Amino acid sequence: MNTLLEGKNIVIMGVANHRSIAWGIAQSLHKAGANLIFTYQGERLRENVAELSAKLGKESLLVNCDVTRDEDVEAAFAVIREQVGVIHGLAHCIAFAKTEELEGDYVNTSRDGYALAQDISAYSLVAVARAARPLMTEGGSIVTMTYLGGERAVPNYNVMGVAKAALDASVRYLANDLGKENIRVNAISAGPIRTLAAKGIRNFNSVLKEIEEKAPLRRTIDQSEVGDTALFLFSSLSRGITGEILHVDAGYSIMGG
Repeated sequence: MNTLLEGKNIVIMGVANHRSIAWGIAQSLHKAGANLIFTYQGERLRENVAELSAKLGKESLLVNCDVTRDEDVEAAFAVIREQVGVIHGLAHCIAFAKTEELEGDYVNTSRDGYALAQDISAYSLVAVARAARPLMTEGGSIVTMTYLGGERAVPNYNVMGVAKAALDASVRYLANDLGKENIRVNAISAGPIRTLAAKGIRNFNSVLKEIEEKAPLRRTIDQSEVGDTALFLFSSLSRGITGEILHVDAGYSIMGG
């Protein structure tokens, strides 16, 4: 166990199950001594989060938060302020699009499907950054999860790719807004990992196979590699980095077609 984050309070949003990237991040931060606060949406997910957080052997605060409702976001951070006071970091691992919007042609995206993907996958970062800001009185770090589909047209990613592009731009604008308060904002662009969210992407296995063949490291990545990169971004080792997108994808993103 290292002590890079000893005494730091970090909020983790988006743990769904043990395969979640958010859970990989939680494990890396826990090993570095962080105090973790988990948010969840609805009672159904609370059970999963409670079961996983118990495995860390340290009691964690669990807070309900529906990121589609401003009042919910404000209420969640009011609870965190009351229970914890200052926070030093926030891991935003939240994204959603309707399954039917991830198939066929992007040109057929519905208006409400587009709005929903943008609201949950991109705007939620703005909403939670705004709510977290007053609690980050000692500066800190906000880290979100993005994907190559925000930079390139990736088959079967469609509306989610456009939402990730908005998320990427939000990272830069938020970094500029919050930098004067010594709050850094960065994104990790992770390679494909078998998560609950990945199940909604058609031909996901062929995506993994292509990465194993083409990525410079000739393999896919796992959640611990993303977790350790997040640890770096939450720690003082990355104190000069903000507004960046760090690719953790075995090098796949540097390759041509």
